[in-house]
Amino acid sequence: MIRLAVPKGRLFEESVEVLYSKGLIPQKLKEGRKLTVEVGNLTILLVKPFDVPVYVENGVADLGICGYDVYLEKSPDVYRVLDLGIGACRISVAGRPESEEKYWNSSYLKVATKYERIAKEFFTRKGVKAEIVPLSGSVELAPLIGLSDYILDLVQTGRTLKENGLIEIEEVGKSTAWLICNRASFRNKGSEIREFIESLS
Repeated sequence: MIRLAVPKGRLFEESVEVLYSKGLIPQKLKEGRKLTVEVGNLTILLVKPFDVPVYVENGVADLGICGYDVYLEKSPDVYRVLDLGIGACRISVAGRPESEEKYWNSSYLKVATKYERIAKEFFTRKGVKAEIVPLSGSVELAPLIGLSDYILDLVQTGRTLKENGLIEIEEVGKSTAWLICNRASFRNKGSEIREFIESLS
Protein backbone atom coordinates (compact mmCIF):
# COMPACT_ATOMS: atom_id res chain seq x y z
CA MET A 1 0.00 0.00 0.00
CA ILE A 2 1.43 3.36 -1.05
CA ARG A 3 0.40 6.54 0.78
CA LEU A 4 0.15 9.52 -1.54
CA ALA A 5 -0.29 13.13 -0.37
CA VAL A 6 -2.43 15.09 -2.83
CA PRO A 7 -2.80 18.88 -2.51
CA LYS A 8 -6.25 20.34 -2.02
CA GLY A 9 -7.23 23.48 -3.92
CA ARG A 10 -5.67 24.66 -7.18
CA LEU A 11 -3.81 21.43 -8.05
CA PHE A 12 -6.41 18.94 -6.85
CA GLU A 13 -8.43 18.39 -10.04
CA GLU A 14 -5.38 18.16 -12.31
CA SER A 15 -3.71 15.70 -9.89
CA VAL A 16 -6.80 13.49 -9.84
CA GLU A 17 -7.08 13.68 -13.65
CA VAL A 18 -3.47 12.47 -14.04
CA LEU A 19 -3.94 9.59 -11.57
CA TYR A 20 -7.19 8.56 -13.27
CA SER A 21 -5.92 8.86 -16.86
CA LYS A 22 -2.89 6.69 -16.02
CA GLY A 23 -5.13 4.02 -14.46
CA LEU A 24 -3.78 4.52 -10.92
CA ILE A 25 -7.24 5.20 -9.48
CA PRO A 26 -10.46 3.54 -10.72
CA GLN A 27 -12.66 6.64 -10.43
CA LYS A 28 -12.19 10.38 -10.06
CA LEU A 29 -12.23 11.79 -6.54
CA LYS A 30 -14.13 14.82 -5.38
CA GLU A 31 -12.60 17.30 -2.95
CA GLY A 32 -14.69 17.12 0.21
CA ARG A 33 -14.42 16.87 3.96
CA LYS A 34 -12.90 13.39 3.90
CA LEU A 35 -9.13 13.63 4.34
CA THR A 36 -8.09 10.03 3.60
CA VAL A 37 -9.40 7.90 0.77
CA GLU A 38 -8.43 4.31 -0.06
CA VAL A 39 -8.55 3.43 -3.75
CA GLY A 40 -6.98 0.24 -5.06
CA ASN A 41 -3.38 0.04 -3.87
CA LEU A 42 -3.34 3.67 -2.74
CA THR A 43 -4.16 5.56 0.42
CA ILE A 44 -4.66 9.16 -0.64
CA LEU A 45 -4.16 11.89 1.97
CA LEU A 46 -5.82 15.20 1.07
CA VAL A 47 -3.70 17.96 2.55
CA LYS A 48 -2.95 21.67 2.15
CA PRO A 49 -0.41 22.31 -0.64
CA PHE A 50 2.24 23.70 1.74
CA ASP A 51 1.91 20.59 3.93
CA VAL A 52 2.59 18.02 1.17
CA PRO A 53 6.41 18.10 1.58
CA VAL A 54 6.03 17.97 5.38
CA TYR A 55 4.01 14.74 5.17
CA VAL A 56 6.45 13.20 2.68
CA GLU A 57 9.65 14.27 4.48
CA ASN A 58 8.34 12.82 7.76
CA GLY A 59 7.34 9.52 6.16
CA VAL A 60 3.61 9.87 6.85
CA ALA A 61 3.21 9.78 3.05
CA ASP A 62 5.51 7.79 0.75
CA LEU A 63 4.86 10.07 -2.21
CA GLY A 64 3.37 13.51 -2.74
CA ILE A 65 2.26 15.79 -5.54
CA CYS A 66 3.97 19.07 -4.83
CA GLY A 67 4.14 22.38 -6.70
CA TYR A 68 7.73 23.34 -7.50
CA ASP A 69 7.01 26.68 -5.79
CA VAL A 70 6.25 24.85 -2.53
CA TYR A 71 9.27 22.57 -2.99
CA LEU A 72 11.57 25.59 -3.39
CA GLU A 73 10.04 27.38 -0.41
CA LYS A 74 10.09 24.40 1.97
CA SER A 75 13.37 22.88 0.68
CA PRO A 76 12.44 19.41 2.06
CA ASP A 77 14.85 16.48 2.36
CA VAL A 78 13.04 14.30 -0.19
CA TYR A 79 13.62 12.92 -3.70
CA ARG A 80 12.11 15.02 -6.51
CA VAL A 81 11.39 12.24 -8.98
CA LEU A 82 9.08 13.33 -11.81
CA ASP A 83 7.78 16.56 -13.33
CA LEU A 84 4.07 15.85 -13.86
CA GLY A 85 3.69 18.82 -16.20
CA ILE A 86 0.49 20.04 -14.53
CA GLY A 87 -0.33 23.23 -12.61
CA ALA A 88 1.96 25.35 -14.77
CA CYS A 89 2.34 28.91 -13.50
CA ARG A 90 4.92 31.60 -12.83
CA ILE A 91 6.40 32.92 -9.59
CA SER A 92 6.44 36.66 -10.16
CA VAL A 93 6.83 40.06 -8.55
CA ALA A 94 3.81 42.31 -9.08
CA GLY A 95 2.75 45.79 -8.04
CA ARG A 96 0.72 48.82 -9.05
CA PRO A 97 1.49 50.11 -12.57
CA GLU A 98 2.79 53.42 -11.20
CA SER A 99 5.34 51.60 -9.00
CA GLU A 100 7.03 49.71 -11.86
CA GLU A 101 9.73 52.32 -12.53
CA LYS A 102 10.59 52.51 -8.83
CA TYR A 103 10.99 48.71 -8.78
CA TRP A 104 13.75 48.76 -11.39
CA ASN A 105 15.58 51.75 -9.89
CA SER A 106 15.36 51.13 -6.15
CA SER A 107 17.91 49.44 -3.87
CA TYR A 108 15.29 48.91 -1.14
CA LEU A 109 11.88 47.26 -1.61
CA LYS A 110 9.07 46.18 0.69
CA VAL A 111 7.54 42.92 -0.55
CA ALA A 112 4.59 40.93 0.80
CA THR A 113 4.60 37.19 0.12
CA LYS A 114 3.96 33.70 1.45
CA TYR A 115 7.24 32.67 -0.19
CA GLU A 116 9.74 34.16 2.27
CA ARG A 117 12.69 31.92 1.35
CA ILE A 118 12.21 32.36 -2.41
CA ALA A 119 11.86 36.14 -2.02
CA LYS A 120 14.94 36.51 0.20
CA GLU A 121 17.11 34.41 -2.14
CA PHE A 122 15.84 36.17 -5.25
CA PHE A 123 16.42 39.72 -4.01
CA THR A 124 19.79 38.79 -2.47
CA ARG A 125 20.90 37.51 -5.91
CA LYS A 126 19.75 40.83 -7.43
CA GLY A 127 21.70 42.77 -4.80
CA VAL A 128 18.52 44.50 -3.62
CA LYS A 129 17.69 44.98 0.06
CA ALA A 130 14.14 43.69 0.52
CA GLU A 131 11.98 43.88 3.60
CA ILE A 132 9.78 40.78 3.45
CA VAL A 133 6.26 40.99 4.87
CA PRO A 134 5.05 37.40 5.46
CA LEU A 135 1.38 36.78 4.59
CA SER A 136 -0.48 33.50 4.24
CA GLY A 137 -3.20 34.65 1.83
CA SER A 138 -4.80 37.55 -0.11
CA VAL A 139 -1.36 39.01 -0.80
CA GLU A 140 -2.80 41.16 -3.62
CA LEU A 141 -4.32 43.38 -0.94
CA ALA A 142 -0.94 44.44 0.47
CA PRO A 143 0.08 47.06 -2.15
CA LEU A 144 -3.47 48.42 -2.30
CA ILE A 145 -3.55 49.33 1.40
CA GLY A 146 0.10 50.35 1.75
CA LEU A 147 1.32 47.27 3.64
CA SER A 148 3.96 46.71 0.97
CA ASP A 149 5.08 48.19 -2.34
CA TYR A 150 5.10 44.84 -4.16
CA ILE A 151 4.09 41.22 -3.85
CA LEU A 152 5.83 38.01 -4.85
CA ASP A 153 3.27 35.34 -5.68
CA LEU A 154 2.11 32.63 -8.07
CA VAL A 155 0.58 33.89 -11.31
CA GLN A 156 -1.39 31.56 -13.55
CA THR A 157 -3.56 33.68 -15.85
CA GLY A 158 -2.91 37.10 -14.32
CA ARG A 159 -6.64 37.67 -13.85
CA THR A 160 -6.47 38.12 -10.06
CA LEU A 161 -3.72 40.73 -10.47
CA LYS A 162 -5.74 42.58 -13.11
CA GLU A 163 -8.90 42.54 -10.98
CA ASN A 164 -6.91 44.17 -8.16
CA GLY A 165 -5.25 46.80 -10.35
CA LEU A 166 -1.82 45.14 -10.25
CA ILE A 167 0.61 44.22 -13.02
CA GLU A 168 3.28 41.55 -13.29
CA ILE A 169 6.69 43.26 -13.12
CA GLU A 170 9.33 40.52 -13.05
CA GLU A 171 9.24 36.74 -13.36
CA VAL A 172 11.19 34.96 -10.63
CA GLY A 173 10.75 31.43 -11.95
CA LYS A 174 8.37 28.84 -13.34
CA SER A 175 6.48 26.17 -11.41
CA THR A 176 4.79 22.89 -12.28
CA ALA A 177 3.73 20.01 -10.05
CA TRP A 178 6.30 17.34 -9.20
CA LEU A 179 6.07 13.87 -7.70
CA ILE A 180 8.25 13.79 -4.57
CA CYS A 181 9.26 10.72 -2.59
CA ASN A 182 10.27 9.97 0.99
CA ARG A 183 13.88 8.72 1.07
CA ALA A 184 13.21 5.72 3.35
CA SER A 185 10.09 4.74 1.38
CA PHE A 186 12.16 4.71 -1.82
CA ARG A 187 14.37 2.05 -0.23
CA ASN A 188 11.71 0.07 1.64
CA LYS A 189 8.97 0.11 -1.01
CA GLY A 190 11.30 0.41 -4.00
CA SER A 191 9.55 -1.91 -6.46
CA GLU A 192 6.05 -0.57 -5.66
CA ILE A 193 7.21 3.02 -5.97
CA ARG A 194 9.18 2.44 -9.19
CA GLU A 195 6.09 0.79 -10.69
CA PHE A 196 3.98 3.79 -9.65
CA ILE A 197 6.50 6.23 -11.18
CA GLU A 198 6.63 4.22 -14.42
CA SER A 199 2.84 4.32 -14.65
CA LEU A 200 2.96 8.13 -14.42
CA SER A 201 5.87 8.56 -16.86
